[in-house]
Amino acid sequence: METNNLRSGLESGRFVTTAEICPPRGTDVSSFIEKARLLKGRIAAANVTDNQRAVMRLSSLACSVLLLKEGIDPVFQMTCRDRNRLALQSDLMGAWVLGVRNVLALTGDHVAFGDHREAKAVFDIDSVQLVGVIETLNSGRNMKNTELRGKTDFYIGAVVAPEADPFGPEWLKFEKKVESGAKFFQTQAIFDMDKFKSFFEKAEKTGVKVMGGILLLKSAKMAHYLNNNVPGVTVPQALIDELEGAPDQLEKGIEIASRQVRELKKFCHGAHIMAIGQEESVVKIIEGA
Repeated sequence: METNNLRSGLESGRFVTTAEICPPRGTDVSSFIEKARLLKGRIAAANVTDNQRAVMRLSSLACSVLLLKEGIDPVFQMTCRDRNRLALQSDLMGAWVLGVRNVLALTGDHVAFGDHREAKAVFDIDSVQLVGVIETLNSGRNMKNTELRGKTDFYIGAVVAPEADPFGPEWLKFEKKVESGAKFFQTQAIFDMDKFKSFFEKAEKTGVKVMGGILLLKSAKMAHYLNNNVPGVTVPQALIDELEGAPDQLEKGIEIASRQVRELKKFCHGAHIMAIGQEESVVKIIEGA
């Protein structure tokens, strides 16, 4: 019998933890599989990033299938940056046939930030429309309203940035994603718990499941970098001071992340842990929480 750990976990009301695993820059998947095995049994599902930060890596779909073979429920991330509507629909149906059951729809970082800046960004549709496309495939039709021979039944996920400033446009986009068919949300990194809690209470009324994004701060330097370069992410000075005063900044970052997960457990549907190449730290964060 097929079980879907993410969907069944969220729909049954359990507190669910997911984590991100980044595909390799090449075909050697040994480290990827090693990281996946570390997390097996500790998380409900693993997100596989799709050319994250517009840097060329092994495909999210291939890595999602590798996770299935390891007995881990994958969240297939799909960006609008790299594919037109033909390829998006084709890859989605391919993922379904291969056993993938969760999809996270994203716009994707612009190629200007990546390692192939001469690449042509596609953006044929945006993330709101992509959610709608997945919902359409779930109903047994394609974007041209042609009936399919066999439909999909994806658990559709999307992303929201609760700390975006101004927040108005972000909330509007969130509502559009809900209307288009998103069933669960993984948020961008959150640091202001009070702000997030008020967002969560409002978002929960729409009937979707929301997982708070926990980003592992590896150092004070990383925190400063986020504040200066990443829109919608603000690391409070108090946390930077904590990191700067610690003998081991990574250990302190793990401690902070564990604390944040404990906070989320009091009111939220789940936590989505982003450790960016430090997957072994996810184990410590979960144990600490």
